[in-house]
Amino acid sequence: MDILTIIILGIAGVAGGFGIAKIIEKSNISNLIKNAKKEAASILKDANLEAENIKKDKILQAKEKFIELKSEHEQVILSRDQKMAEVEKRIRDKESQVSNELSKAKKVNDDFEAKTLEYNAKIEALDKKQAEVDRLHKSQLQQLEVISGLSAEEAKSQLVEGLKAEAKTEAMSHIQDTIEEAKLTAQQEAKKIIINTIQRVGTEEAVENCVSVFNIESDDVKGRIIGREGRNIRAIEAATGVEIIVDDTPEAIILSCFDPVRREIARLALHKLVTDGRIHPARIEEVVAKTTKQIDDEIIEVGKRTVIDLGIHGLHPELIKVVGRMKYRSSYGQNLLQHSREVSKLCGIMAAELGLNVKLAKRAGLLHDIGKVPDAESDLPHALLGMQWAEKYGEKEEVCNAIGAHHDEIEMKSLLSPIIQVCDAISGARPGARRQVLDSYIQRLKDLEEVAYGFGGVKNAYAIQAGRELRVIVESEKVSDENAATLSFEISQKIQTEMTYPGQVKVTVIRETRAVNIAK
Repeated sequence: MDILTIIILGIAGVAGGFGIAKIIEKSNISNLIKNAKKEAASILKDANLEAENIKKDKILQAKEKFIELKSEHEQVILSRDQKMAEVEKRIRDKESQVSNELSKAKKVNDDFEAKTLEYNAKIEALDKKQAEVDRLHKSQLQQLEVISGLSAEEAKSQLVEGLKAEAKTEAMSHIQDTIEEAKLTAQQEAKKIIINTIQRVGTEEAVENCVSVFNIESDDVKGRIIGREGRNIRAIEAATGVEIIVDDTPEAIILSCFDPVRREIARLALHKLVTDGRIHPARIEEVVAKTTKQIDDEIIEVGKRTVIDLGIHGLHPELIKVVGRMKYRSSYGQNLLQHSREVSKLCGIMAAELGLNVKLAKRAGLLHDIGKVPDAESDLPHALLGMQWAEKYGEKEEVCNAIGAHHDEIEMKSLLSPIIQVCDAISGARPGARRQVLDSYIQRLKDLEEVAYGFGGVKNAYAIQAGRELRVIVESEKVSDENAATLSFEISQKIQTEMTYPGQVKVTVIRETRAVNIAK
């Protein structure tokens, strides 16, 4: 019973506690609801106040904006009124000016009509006087005809014939005096122009030779250039066509060749090989090929610099390349580019003295010898070949005629042609300018090489040792060993029958077979 009582009391206690808890919870929820309602009322009140303030601000801003727009509108209207007032003032001024002009024009018109009437009256009076004069003149002529026994036409004819004879005599006398005076002064004036032209151009003496000296740091390099059993020096000579002379001269190697381009290629290639240190046949061929391309680029650059220095514009790229190639050509021992630059300057000065086109004269002077640097041998004289090139690349007719006529191969058609001829003679005839012996020697070496090129299978031909030896490199696919010996004999026989030369010419035919494969 006690346990049951305890349980009942416990349950009663729990139920009572739960009821009390519910009562407390309801009381708390009621308080929370009251507080929430108070906060909501407060927030609503604040929101209404803020909305009222914002409304007042917006109304105030709208009023200010309206006032501002109104002020701007009033200013625009005021400005427009001012402009209209100015326009009306200008219109009134124009009306006043037009009115004054109309009044002046009316006055001038009235004066003109008065003058016209006056002139008409004077013309009528003059016509009457002219008729009277004509009548009197006719009467006088009739009287003269009666007195002289000649008609007016006959007298006029006699008078005209007499005047013709007298005028002809005086004209012939005047022409004769003019011709005599021109003969006395023309030569003097021409000498004066030429002397002034020469004095204004100062150039160094041009002397070309056939050897170049390649300086080395020590004589040990000579052995590396020669190579084992001379294979390196033979490879250089075969690749460049230049004779390499290695003698007792300290720290120097001589490069001998009549062609300045081949000599320059050999010099630059040797410099690269010695600097790099790797000297063997394969490397030599590679360096020579690169150097040849470098020289081609340098030729174009030299041509560009030359035309820029002389102030010549619009020259065709091929002609610029030809001008650059002149650097490595000579004419009777005179450097061709130096000669052409000199002639161009002389032509410009002389054209200025004579009042001709200076730029056209300088252009023709620079191009007058382009026929001396052909890509292949031609039967045409260099003047006509140069004229053909100039016509091909769009040069003007005066320039083409001056190039073709500077050695009298064709007729001169403009004043530019004799100027080119004279300046060419001035440049070539001055002391120290040319040496004909050297040019004939170079031509003989070129002819010697051309003989070899006339045979089939010949790849390269080089005249070396001052023309005492001709080295011919043939293509191994086209020429066999047996044919090489025959080719050597045939070339020597042709040289012997067709050329005149001192001493003997040794003909060496070189045939080389290479087998090349690439490992990948």
